[in-house]
Amino acid sequence: MKIALIGATGNVGQRLTDEALRRGHTVTAISRHASRLPASPSLLTRDVDLHDSAALAEALEGSDIALSAVRFQDASAPAITGPVKRAGIRRLLVVGGAGSLEVAPGLQLVDTPEFPDAYKKEALAGRDFLNALRQEPELDWTFVSPSALFAPGERTGNFRVGQDTLLTDALGKSWISMEDFAIAFLDEVERPRHSRQRFTVGY
Repeated sequence: MKIALIGATGNVGQRLTDEALRRGHTVTAISRHASRLPASPSLLTRDVDLHDSAALAEALEGSDIALSAVRFQDASAPAITGPVKRAGIRRLLVVGGAGSLEVAPGLQLVDTPEFPDAYKKEALAGRDFLNALRQEPELDWTFVSPSALFAPGERTGNFRVGQDTLLTDALGKSWISMEDFAIAFLDEVERPRHSRQRFTVGY
């Protein structure tokens, strides 16, 4: 599959790139400094300012699917969906956030008193992005939320998949490694099960 990955040089983006290449896909890595990524026969790099929508659309052309691992404060939903549609791509998978997951009926994690102020703007921007996707009439989108703690770690292949509720383990911890998140993300790329839906991944 020809995969275009927007935001390929970030922590999550690099792991998605590695997972896609591991599975034999061709990846077009798109970011401001994508050419700094280690060379690979199946990796194409495009240095693009994400605020240049025409350049982004051009970089996306020819791909079968678009993935976005961009910080929500750096790019609104239209800044991603617009170029994706202009490139003729109809399927978009987005690395989401945990803030919009429910911790109780009608209560999202970002709205709890314990939610850290340092992450609140990004979490609210992520919720806005998800709400915009839910109004998107054309794209076949999927929004993939990690668990509350999301950091580099082991690639185990053992995790659970949920829908709109924050996943926690037996001790109440909500976490997922970026490596295992990448597995779940590429599984969805290859075998779509959440068309026009959000799902979450955790231990």
